[in-house]
Amino acid sequence: MRYLNILLFLAKGFETMEASVFVDVMGWARNDFDCDVNVITCGLSKTVVSTFGVPVTVDTLLNEVKIEDYDALAIPGGFEEYGFYDEAFSEEVSELIRGFNSQHKPIASVCVAALALAHSGILTGKKATTYHLNGGNRQKQLGEYGVEVINEPIVQTDNIITSYCPQTAPGVAFSLLSILVGEEKMSEVRTAMGY
Repeated sequence: MRYLNILLFLAKGFETMEASVFVDVMGWARNDFDCDVNVITCGLSKTVVSTFGVPVTVDTLLNEVKIEDYDALAIPGGFEEYGFYDEAFSEEVSELIRGFNSQHKPIASVCVAALALAHSGILTGKKATTYHLNGGNRQKQLGEYGVEVINEPIVQTDNIITSYCPQTAPGVAFSLLSILVGEEKMSEVRTAMGY
């Protein structure tokens, strides 16, 4: 039996809640419903500090990642003032995103992580969404990358999932789980978690 490995990339200044839902949803699926899903955290450094100052020790470094070892990529959003875009827009991260996309592997992003996907070039000409409040500034920014911006909570286009605010994070994780193990199994997990 081989686990379906999800690479959870944590950029500096990531939002803790948006990352934790992937760990929890996949943990429930594995622990209580025998789903062969596993989350491996990844960063550009061994310790990544979140938006609100929570240090997280990641499982692996980005330069150690071999895309063939993973079945999906998940990226939580973060805050600009905590340096999120410094790493999320780096060439190493863009290469990672393009690598997963070129193999048509699922890529799930929450909130402004969609901007990292757009920055990598994989959303050009595609439907996607990102943070929609505060005058829609982030959605306008997304549109500048040639993305067809859809103002909906979660937008799935081909292998790519984008969403528009932290509240959508569990839905993104469930959408990714559904792609990996099927709608029926995902529904069981979602119900058990009270969603």
